[in-house]
Amino acid sequence: MPSPKPPPPPADDRPLCFVVQGFGIKTDYTDGRQLDLDASYDVIKEAVERAGLRCQRADEIVHAGTIDIPMYERLLHADLVIADLSTNNLNAAFELGVRYALRPRTTLVVAESKFKSPFDVNHIVIRRYEHLGPDLGAKEAQRFKRELAAAIQAVMADARTDSPVYTMLPGLQPPQATSDATQVATRPGTSARQWLQRAQQAMADEDYGAAVRAWTQVHRFAPGDRHATLQLALATYRARQPSEQRALAKAQALLAPLEPAGSNDPETLGLWAAVHRRLWELDPARQEAFDEALQSYRRSVLLKPDHYLASHLGSLRLARAAALARAAQFGEAHAEWVLAERAWRDAQAWALDAAARQGRRGADSGSGRFWRAVTPWLAAIALGDGPAEKRAAARLRPLEKSEWMRPTREAHGQRVRAWRAELQSLLPAALAGLAPADPARPPNLPMP
Repeated sequence: MPSPKPPPPPADDRPLCFVVQGFGIKTDYTDGRQLDLDASYDVIKEAVERAGLRCQRADEIVHAGTIDIPMYERLLHADLVIADLSTNNLNAAFELGVRYALRPRTTLVVAESKFKSPFDVNHIVIRRYEHLGPDLGAKEAQRFKRELAAAIQAVMADARTDSPVYTMLPGLQPPQATSDATQVATRPGTSARQWLQRAQQAMADEDYGAAVRAWTQVHRFAPGDRHATLQLALATYRARQPSEQRALAKAQALLAPLEPAGSNDPETLGLWAAVHRRLWELDPARQEAFDEALQSYRRSVLLKPDHYLASHLGSLRLARAAALARAAQFGEAHAEWVLAERAWRDAQAWALDAAARQGRRGADSGSGRFWRAVTPWLAAIALGDGPAEKRAAARLRPLEKSEWMRPTREAHGQRVRAWRAELQSLLPAALAGLAPADPARPPNLPMP
């Protein structure tokens, strides 16, 4: 006789709070800071549950297709909506407007402390929390949790209108659904949040095939989410399946809707540049891929002082200088070499600064620490500083814990060394003597 099926879990009849918020790490383009909104949501969810409600964000809804229909259902029917406008999230602002139009009350607005409102919110109370580095920090999380829980209890007990729409139009009546859409319970399955957790773990484990599968599901739930698109493209690029060329083409196709040519997002530009750099490395005849990579790295560095981006910019400028020298365009080759060394000095300084900051936070570990140590080593090679190269190599070796680390960085080093040697060999002595040798006095030439 088959064993009886277990009884279904009891229904959760607590009032529903729907949280309007992005997920994952998002960039605030007004100041370049990156905020982990999942860390913010964890604190918001604890406050909601402390106040006696159940909490849900769009990525926790199990559904077929895109999120639009269940999201609008919750904006209409949820007992409480909390909208987090941190990082100037336009989607969150739009959904907040929809809620204000649908319901006259029980809506709260929160934002990170450095949020700069692009519209007039003098009549809207925004409850602030502060990110202290990657997340809120224990003390700040406890403070915000207490404040938000108290605000939730107050707004749920108060019949006053908080929607500016219904405040300005006091005779307006809220709409009523013509069908029974008040049930917002989900069916068994895997939510976007669960897929997101799987994707993040796969990326941390460097299992890029699994990461592609998980990010594909996250992207299906939220096809317009920039972070999900970028992570899917990155995982695809690194998975190299079914072949590296086809993976690069797929990554290109995923990134194209983000319009990299006009983007001011360093993460988009950096990944777009990496894809094209690799296309050029696989086929050096693809000059258009090289040019796209160089331009994208140049723009990304102007937008964000990042050692990793600057080191790739320095590499491509060295490669271009060597190519110009091969073509006997010695003046242009020298000018490009000068710019390459400037990029390498920037990369070196930014890597050391980033390592010091991460070390003070106690968070300088993993592959990030490895790449922050690789950059000064590569910069020493590019700048011809042998003693600094040896010191940097000694610091690097204990960090090479994965099989790919040493061969990857040695391949980078060999390319940089070869381009520099080629320049020293091909440039006439009169021009070679002009190559900047004093790191304290970089040449004062404009970026092209």
